[in-house]
Amino acid sequence: MNAVTPIQFHKPQTAPTKVARWSREQILELFSLPFADLMFRAQQVHREHFNANEVQRSTLLSIKTGGCEENCGYCPQSAHFDTEVEATKVMALDEVVDAAKQAKAAGASRFCMGAAWRGPNDRDLEKVLPMIRAVRDLGMQTCGTFGLLKEGQAEQLKEAGLDYYNHNIDTAPEYYGEVISTRNFSDRIDTLNKVREAGLNVCCGGIVGMGESRDQRAGLLEELANMPTPPESVPINYLVQVEGTPLAGTDRLDPFEFIRTIAAARITMPTSYVRLSAGREAMSDEMQALCFLAGANSIFYGDRLLTTSNPEADKDATLFSKLGIRSV
Repeated sequence: MNAVTPIQFHKPQTAPTKVARWSREQILELFSLPFADLMFRAQQVHREHFNANEVQRSTLLSIKTGGCEENCGYCPQSAHFDTEVEATKVMALDEVVDAAKQAKAAGASRFCMGAAWRGPNDRDLEKVLPMIRAVRDLGMQTCGTFGLLKEGQAEQLKEAGLDYYNHNIDTAPEYYGEVISTRNFSDRIDTLNKVREAGLNVCCGGIVGMGESRDQRAGLLEELANMPTPPESVPINYLVQVEGTPLAGTDRLDPFEFIRTIAAARITMPTSYVRLSAGREAMSDEMQALCFLAGANSIFYGDRLLTTSNPEADKDATLFSKLGIRSV
């Protein structure tokens, strides 16, 4: 098997913004390994850090849907595109708590709340903070994805009991402008820095199948793996093409290329949870099984992911039973 040994760069003691653990060339070498060799290496890394037969389950609830002022080319919640998603107000606290109770009863250990904002204002946070406290009181891990954060907002979320903040970088820096023009890649990094400084865990990944090249998929992983502290959770989304969005009609990414992306994520971020996120409904049981073999050990659980569909809970339970996987 080809050996790919991460190089170590010795940085000055001046708080670097990036620690180069993996070069893009090295990640591309991983992608180019024979499939069986790549899977074997990913399994070795996975078993060093996790129980290979356990998968963490999270539930994602859209607490405020549609009407977003951003123009992310993949997102049906953007006000820029003509989709069937209608803008709603923020959900009531009791509705969110009821949804969290149902998720916990169904076996989810983490409850994620998402809102279609460019970023929250003070009045938005006044509604969100009690939700975080209430979900935390249920004994669940809490995660939020609320967009770009201003100074002091991450600290407020932390104080309310938020465990994880999700803020995906989406794709490689050089491809970012092909997908989104209402914000810059650096805007995403700025919010992630605020999240880290507040002491929150980071949930950060991207979307593959948006027309990017393999080199750019490697670039996405390069950015994630070389963060000063890699994300604790790394969601890898398989593009869900929604009619009315600019990326509808994009050539479908080959399933084996997606699985290679999962394996490369596992190898380059050995202690992170690698999550199968959007797009699972389009995956066969066999494809998902190979993703778990490649090191994926987290999924979103439930029949909806914000505005797109997700495999039903019973279907996931059946697949886990076939594979001998335990949910945690």
